Amino acid sequence: MKIFLYLVLSSFAFSCNSTKNHLDAQRTNIDYANTITAENLKEKLYIYAGDEMEGRMTGTPGQQRAVEYIRDFYIENEIASPFGGNDYYQEIPASYFRGRTDGKPSENVLAYIKGSEKPDELIVISAHLDHVGTDKEGNIYNGADDDGSGTVAIMEMARAFQLAVKDGNGPKRSILFLHVTAEEIGLMGSAYYVENPAFPLANTVCNLNIDMIGRIDPEKKNNPNYLYLIGSGMLSQELQDVSEEVNERYTQLELDYKFDDPNDPNRFYYRSDHYNFAKNNIPVIFYFNGTHEDYHKMTDTPDKIEYELMAKRAKLIFLTAWELANMDRRIALD
Repeated sequence: MKIFLYLVLSSFAFSCNSTKNHLDAQRTNIDYANTITAENLKEKLYIYAGDEMEGRMTGTPGQQRAVEYIRDFYIENEIASPFGGNDYYQEIPASYFRGRTDGKPSENVLAYIKGSEKPDELIVISAHLDHVGTDKEGNIYNGADDDGSGTVAIMEMARAFQLAVKDGNGPKRSILFLHVTAEEIGLMGSAYYVENPAFPLANTVCNLNIDMIGRIDPEKKNNPNYLYLIGSGMLSQELQDVSEEVNERYTQLELDYKFDDPNDPNRFYYRSDHYNFAKNNIPVIFYFNGTHEDYHKMTDTPDKIEYELMAKRAKLIFLTAWELANMDRRIALD
């Protein structure tokens, strides 16, 4: 009887595991995208853009706490470092910053998911981890939108991709989650990365860069279901086409190209980290909600963020990365 019962229970367990594995295999890109929620983003952003980080100015103790928070998240979620072990930092010497950090070094934070079929080809998803710190009176510039929103969005995207990996549905191409320092003092963290890439730039398919996706441009207050895209068609029309197809299929945001011009007087094309990739002939998309009354002020705080809208924007970027990572061939340069 004991042997019979053991066989029955073993058979039942095998059946349950087989069913679970089958269900995991049936999960789709939208299922993983839907794990990126307003609640998760809010929880992370209240920490990341909290007063403890002291505005995350490059080279300061607050910025050090910020990179530790990002690193610990990747360790906890078993998302690998491209350097191996628990070393997620690309160290940047103080001399590189040419006196802009009071002689302090800094670091980019890199996490990595290896592609299952085309591991040498790489999608880079980036955001800057720094902000402008504190003023002379000690007031903290929290930088919730700029660029806490991009930072925590990447973390949630990485977690969603890692869930897919655990289900056996990982991306065909590799994905690098790149958190760069020193954007606010001249795009210096991303400049250092492209000069010292963890993977050959020739193998980098594209860069999806996120810099402020949590607020609403005052000009869009009556139509907040939008996102500004910059650079998407400048080096690869195919990249823009894929982006628009993904949006039409899944998120139906208004993709606004108002600032998508190198000659735009705001010069946004030159003002975020995607530009260092574009200078190296790597196709880019810069995702941006536009400026607002709290831009670079101490009032850019987590309570001002539109979390449901931010989650929808993050899902668009995740689904675009998913499509690019799983296409039969890499997108073509024009």
